[in-house]
Amino acid sequence: MTLEEFSAAEQKTERMDTVGDALEEVLSKARSQRTITVGVYEAAKLLNVDPDNVVLCLLAADEDDDRDVALQIHFTLIRAFCCENDINILRVSNPGRLAELLLLENDASSAESGGAAQTPDLHCVLVTNPHSSQWKDPALSQLICFCRESRYMDQWVPVINLPER
Repeated sequence: MTLEEFSAAEQKTERMDTVGDALEEVLSKARSQRTITVGVYEAAKLLNVDPDNVVLCLLAADEDDDRDVALQIHFTLIRAFCCENDINILRVSNPGRLAELLLLENDASSAESGGAAQTPDLHCVLVTNPHSSQWKDPALSQLICFCRESRYMDQWVPVINLPER
């Protein structure tokens, strides 16, 4: 590996870390604003009814999920729909970390109620745009730019890794 190749690989790793941090920030804000839709079927319903309001689609799967044919068919259809409707889409490589980020609020509310909550399907997560003010969010702008740059490099569904905490 030459010095230029090493430097380029290091810059790409740093860029992926900042994109992962931006995704965490977007998810945190969207969760507090209640603009997240979780689950493959719920996402499909929302995409069918109001695709213009969706600003980001996340697909999360681990190695076991890669062998689930039905899930892969759903992913293919969702990816095609998102590409057709100019919805930014990302693939998350560590669904466990995504679950930690999205279930923080649900865990607290289920602990208060004393009941065991059913774990939702986190394979597909949509972030919707509640108001035009969210478009001014720098973290969301960074994710949109990252998706656009990835498409220019013929990577239509870029894979990112959320940073572990």
